[in-house]
Amino acid sequence: MKMAALCSEFGDLVQIKKQLISVISLCKERGLLHSAKWASELAFALDPLPKDELPPSAPFTEEDAQDLDALTLAKSYFDLKEYDRAAYFLKGCCSQKAYFLYMYSRYLSGEKKKDDETVDSLGPLEKGQVRNEALRELRVELSKKHNAGELDGFTLYLYGVVLRKLDLLKEAVDVFVEAIHTLPLHWGAWLELSNLVTNIEMLKSLSLPDCWIKDFFMAHMYTELQMIKEALQKYQNLIEAGFSKSTYIISQIAVAYHNIRDIDQALTLFNELRDQDPYRIDNMDTFSNLLYVKSMKPELSYLAHNLVEIDKYRVETCCVIGNYYSLRSQHEKAALYFQRALKLNPRCLGAWTLMGHEYMEMKNTSAAIQAYRHAIEVNKRDYRAWYGLGQTYEILKMPFYCLYYYRKAHQLRPNDSRMLVALGESYEKLSQQVEAKKCYWRAYSVGDVEKMALLKLAKLHEQLNESDDAAQCYMLYIQDIFSCGEQLEHAEVSTALRYLGQYYFKNKLYDEASLCAQRCCDYNDAREEGKALLRQISQVRDQIETPSADLFAPLSNNNTPVRRVSPLNLISFTP
Repeated sequence: MKMAALCSEFGDLVQIKKQLISVISLCKERGLLHSAKWASELAFALDPLPKDELPPSAPFTEEDAQDLDALTLAKSYFDLKEYDRAAYFLKGCCSQKAYFLYMYSRYLSGEKKKDDETVDSLGPLEKGQVRNEALRELRVELSKKHNAGELDGFTLYLYGVVLRKLDLLKEAVDVFVEAIHTLPLHWGAWLELSNLVTNIEMLKSLSLPDCWIKDFFMAHMYTELQMIKEALQKYQNLIEAGFSKSTYIISQIAVAYHNIRDIDQALTLFNELRDQDPYRIDNMDTFSNLLYVKSMKPELSYLAHNLVEIDKYRVETCCVIGNYYSLRSQHEKAALYFQRALKLNPRCLGAWTLMGHEYMEMKNTSAAIQAYRHAIEVNKRDYRAWYGLGQTYEILKMPFYCLYYYRKAHQLRPNDSRMLVALGESYEKLSQQVEAKKCYWRAYSVGDVEKMALLKLAKLHEQLNESDDAAQCYMLYIQDIFSCGEQLEHAEVSTALRYLGQYYFKNKLYDEASLCAQRCCDYNDAREEGKALLRQISQVRDQIETPSADLFAPLSNNNTPVRRVSPLNLISFTP
């Protein structure tokens, strides 16, 4: 069935609904259950069609009639996961549908045997050389058919999967693009293609069919490539186009907010999702990550118990329970559940990354490194795994390695201040102060989530005896901390005040020095120094009275771009 001709603009939601109903039927017949589920969720979000508007069944050919009995029997075996048995009865069938199911059964049989062998013989962190033995034979057969132009959209998709599994990635991309041109409404092919797109340049270079489903793909890709603003805009357009009831879109927007650490917004959306679809397990591991970050122990406990009641042998359930134990600092139990998740699905990205975090907590750096490396093998775009590797090598005091991995994380998240601060620290350890300064300033410029960049930059200037720049950074740091409305736990305001007090005193700005000294008295660790400075100021003032000058004359010529600010009004801040 040529789906390309059916593609339409969003204006005709009735036509889109018809296309979705048609593709659901086609995917179900071929055992492509995840694509059928995706299309079904999307169709459910649109208004029902009247009886006379329902699309007709796919055309039934002479070959289909000839293979009907064998296909019906084989499909019943296929549904019961008896893949070898299904393939045996489909051998020799001529129809496109039967040929796809025959090849797909052989592929899944190989995958099942590989997974069984992996679980039986290997520990969760051992690499192993277990392979799907059927892949090479399938590639040879599908390649011949492909060259003869005999593959339909579904079989092209399977050919692409086989090529990807054999690490023939360039060929796989070409075949997936061909598959979605032949059958644009098969979401599985778009999803497989998304896993192979590594950057925005590659995405722009792809020749994609002009179909409404392309918007869903682009929104998904923007999320994957951390282009969250563009992704949210795409999803907003889809909602306005008529998909406002789609739980898939709500979940994707929630994931996007999770990726930019807008935790409150993401939690709101996940709670909305749970209200609409209370038995949903998809994406609940991401929801649990948010509850973990916010230390919401009762809510995480409730979610874990709820998912165990629904299906305790789902990957997401195991990850949620792992997060729950991690929040309770029971790291061995947490790692055990992440291992269980990986036995259920060795390609579960989140479980590998989270297990790496648990091994870090247990000070098992070699196991953490292996876990993070597995996560990168599953998805090279996982910035958390690159960042985790950087942290692990930081513990091992190997700054060159740290630098490499933090750079990778920064490339994936260019506007994430945590990556920039980590990069700056690595440069500092390698005595590359100019680069370190740039990283810290950039981290502050993009919105420093941990409020550490200015402090580190100020201390670096202080070490290099660049007193004007250090004072400027300390002043910006104090303003930044107080502008939050709440003082952060790690805030080193007293350190900044101590330095500024001494700096103003040396520059004979006694009013400002006096203010800083008075503020120092509010902090236990700086009280004595504050009092001592006030005594010094008092002695000097008795001898001479010096008017206050402008707080900052032009700063020293330095690589750090520092903006001028007016003198710090410390009286306006209440520590």
